[in-house]
Amino acid sequence: MRLTGKRVFITGAGSGIGQAAAQKCAAEGARVICGDLNEASAAASVEAIRSAGGEAVAVIGDLTDEAACAAMFAKGAEAFGGLDALFNNAGICRGDDAGPVETSLASWNATIAANLTSVFLCCKAGIPYLLESGKGVIINNASIVAMVGSAFPQIAYTAAKGGVLAMTREIAIMYARRKLRAVAICPGPTATPLVKAFLADEEAWKLRRRYLPMGRLADPAEIANLVAFLASDEASFITGSAYTIDGGLTAAYVIDDSVT
Repeated sequence: MRLTGKRVFITGAGSGIGQAAAQKCAAEGARVICGDLNEASAAASVEAIRSAGGEAVAVIGDLTDEAACAAMFAKGAEAFGGLDALFNNAGICRGDDAGPVETSLASWNATIAANLTSVFLCCKAGIPYLLESGKGVIINNASIVAMVGSAFPQIAYTAAKGGVLAMTREIAIMYARRKLRAVAICPGPTATPLVKAFLADEEAWKLRRRYLPMGRLADPAEIANLVAFLASDEASFITGSAYTIDGGLTAAYVIDDSVT
């Protein structure tokens, strides 16, 4: 198992990509710290891991609050004696995030806080523990909108994810010689509870499916496979990189008008 002995902190571990990554990392031998704002969701992820024979603990708190974030990392590191990998996955996508004219300042601030400030605070709290491990890694969930524009305007989310990608590169450069890696993943549309609820409307799904070369959403487990690889020693020479995992979406030039 590629993550045997690793201690992995995952934010947003109660659902979607975070939940899948927590279960995958545990299956690969990691001891997993499941961070989430929702206590019941985090507990469910921990129970699923333990039922499968793995080790996990839950830490609950608001990642946009510096003190709460620091406390979560202290508790998680104490549980397993340190930290080897951090997957910054938690985030939100608000329905009122649109263009720069239409989006309110309140919506902008909330989206930036949840998707960018939280990553900064997790890195701030987590890096000291990761440096102690001697070969730590930070994996940031940046989304394909960090690399290309979106056909469906969401200015704050796009800006936040672009910031995550830039921050990943900066951290990679700063800490490369201290044996701390930083990488980003850029998933395309993924079948998380939030996305599935949004696309439950048949017309919304029909419209967006036209943009997907493979004609489907990613399964969270497919994203989790990449996370587990990047957290492992098999990825020991990878830092400062961004990995697109989108079923060909960003490679597509022509929209498929034949899809009905």
